[in-house]
Amino acid sequence: MNRDAGGAVGPVLIALGGNAMTGPDGSAAPDAQAAAVGRAMERVADLVAAGARVALTHGNGPQVGNLLIKNQVAAHVVPPVPLDWCGAQTQGTIGVLIMNALERALAARGASRPVSAVLTRTLVDAADRGFTDPVKPVGRYFPREEAERFMALGQSWRSFGARGWRRVVASPEPLEILDAGAAAALLEAGHVVVAAGGGGVPVVRAADGSLHGVEAVVDKDLAAELLARRLGAGTLVIATDVEHVMAGYGTPRERPLRRTTAAELRTLAAAGHFAGGSMGPKVEAVLRFVASAPRRRAAIASLDRITDAAHGKAGTIIEE
Repeated sequence: MNRDAGGAVGPVLIALGGNAMTGPDGSAAPDAQAAAVGRAMERVADLVAAGARVALTHGNGPQVGNLLIKNQVAAHVVPPVPLDWCGAQTQGTIGVLIMNALERALAARGASRPVSAVLTRTLVDAADRGFTDPVKPVGRYFPREEAERFMALGQSWRSFGARGWRRVVASPEPLEILDAGAAAALLEAGHVVVAAGGGGVPVVRAADGSLHGVEAVVDKDLAAELLARRLGAGTLVIATDVEHVMAGYGTPRERPLRRTTAAELRTLAAAGHFAGGSMGPKVEAVLRFVASAPRRRAAIASLDRITDAAHGKAGTIIEE
């Protein structure tokens, strides 16, 4: 294995948050998305040009949200498509944006490298309790009468008070990145590879061994950790919109975590320092990764600092 970043063994997996795929104001208009991806790939290109073997994964919340709105407002004209289809469509769209932008950024640095995206499925358990008690909100808020129209189609919706009603779906535990083998082969062949976008398209295995898509959203950070292990990554970088993980966030004792141990981070997580819908899954993902094998390092950092984070010089650095 190669020493690719800061002495860590193996490739670097970078997990790009949803902020890397939309405009500064959160706009998911096509031009805004293309510009945002272009900015993100400038940072990735710096790391690749420095000699690192790099794999990428990404969020897709705003993009899936847009497709769900189209489902909802056009349901009387075009039959709504299932959520796993939306995930597959956004993997393709974002994958192409990343490939084009990263190839341009690498060429500008004189570091031409093939870039490939793999349409990726993630295996989940059909018996996961998330399917009986869905809690992951997706899409926009609607008035009750609109929500009831979609509930009649078998969807689960919940009231969020004055903001309205919103669809909720399962967020099952990812068990396996089924198409990681293709991503690994491309990485070994010298490609920068994009895989498991949006956590991967969720599928379950039937009794006869066949695979079927399900209405669910896989947490992208937990899927990124699985993919990183499958690719033999030595470093996992989760790029987000903050410089550091904060202990005591929102309290007078708030403090940034710069370099920490897995043991300290586990203690803080157990004490409730990290919100379940935001920093919590990122912390859980890096803890699983560094515990999975010796000499693995993880970082949670802002998008602009991912190169330094991969070398252990920025963000919150976690080691066992």
